[in-house]
Amino acid sequence: MNFKFFPHTEEDIQVMLNKVGVKTIQDLFAGIPEALRFKGEYDIPEAKSEIEIRNFFKKLADKNQQLTCFAGAGVYDHYTPSAVPQIVGRSEYLTSYTPYQAEISQGTLHYIFEFQSMIAELTNMDVANASMYDGSTATAEAMMVAAVQSNKRKTVLYSETINPQIIEVLRTYAHFNGVNLVSVANENGVTSKHDLEAKISEGDVAGVIVQQPNYYGIAEDFTGFADICHDNKALFIVNSVAADLSILKTPGEWGADFAVGDVQSLGLPMAFGGPYAGYMSCTQKMMRKMPGRIVGQTKDSRGQRVFVLTLQAREQHIRRQKATSNICSNQSLMALYSTIYMSMMGKQGVKEAAKISFDGAHYLCDKMVATGKAQLVYNQPFFNEFLVKVEKRDAFYDKAIEKGILPGVKVGEDKLLVAVTEKRTKEEMEALVSLL
Repeated sequence: MNFKFFPHTEEDIQVMLNKVGVKTIQDLFAGIPEALRFKGEYDIPEAKSEIEIRNFFKKLADKNQQLTCFAGAGVYDHYTPSAVPQIVGRSEYLTSYTPYQAEISQGTLHYIFEFQSMIAELTNMDVANASMYDGSTATAEAMMVAAVQSNKRKTVLYSETINPQIIEVLRTYAHFNGVNLVSVANENGVTSKHDLEAKISEGDVAGVIVQQPNYYGIAEDFTGFADICHDNKALFIVNSVAADLSILKTPGEWGADFAVGDVQSLGLPMAFGGPYAGYMSCTQKMMRKMPGRIVGQTKDSRGQRVFVLTLQAREQHIRRQKATSNICSNQSLMALYSTIYMSMMGKQGVKEAAKISFDGAHYLCDKMVATGKAQLVYNQPFFNEFLVKVEKRDAFYDKAIEKGILPGVKVGEDKLLVAVTEKRTKEEMEALVSLL
């Protein structure tokens, strides 16, 4: 009897060898010179008991230096209620993948639907998908939509105040897809409206990308930006830190066509760089141009509420050359993580965490500037992150690391981008200031 998930039997192996025209498995490697073949014993350690394995990995983990984190630049040290990973760790979530067969995927489809609903409300947009790989690729996918939906226009403008890592991803996508990327000048830490008007008036612009808050933590004023874009038949794309939208003016209120960004701020641990998930939402007009999957709500034959993949003429169902993008999978588990986080925190909880972060950043900034050793680079309204010029920056940075504090992200030769979240205490902030 053949079992679907059992190793091949000798008979199975012989049938396959006969099919390819060789007698033994070794014959498959006949083309590899003898000199290149390894014939010794593999250096595989002996089996270990559970406690030995735990101790082994603990020794590896202990090599990591745990620091009090004041670094941000797109990834923030937010608090996650302990119930969130407990729920996410349930076995039925760990193996979920693409829910093509709705009849047996109602649980997965349900939480993806809830994720979409929450993101749409958070961004104040009509429709959200679920979900993207991360914030950078979500931004690049929106750029591609802008270029694809406008057959003749291949130029996309982006603000110089966007996170440099996002810009690098944009450049990679643009290079291989024939998109002409052009920067809009940074004027005192914010996007130059005058430069935007000048460059978009030259024509051939399919879209404009900005960030809120921007790389320097500044909350920019995008009044009139959407009108400038739409008057010139260009899409307006806003990248935002998801949690900050609980307080800040939303992309929908700014008149954006697409809202994109990362959901890491919604409870996802920093985890040495991932995994995270991106979000993308848009106006109803752009719904059919949006990459990825959309889960919709309907009724079954018994009139019960059920969920299905909707608008399925998408990447996984059509020819590659006709697809909006190559996204046909997503960070479903991370989307679930942020959905449970938002459900547990509630609207007020997410707002409160953002407000504490905002207050803490302004308190720390005032304290650092008061020492006379740090100077705020841009006199602009900021959220929970700010850029300061620090005397002997590298010496201060190294000193902080020695004391168990990651003081921020280095920018240029003498600047430091400092972030505060609801996890940072007044005592921790005072300890950082004392090092100045």
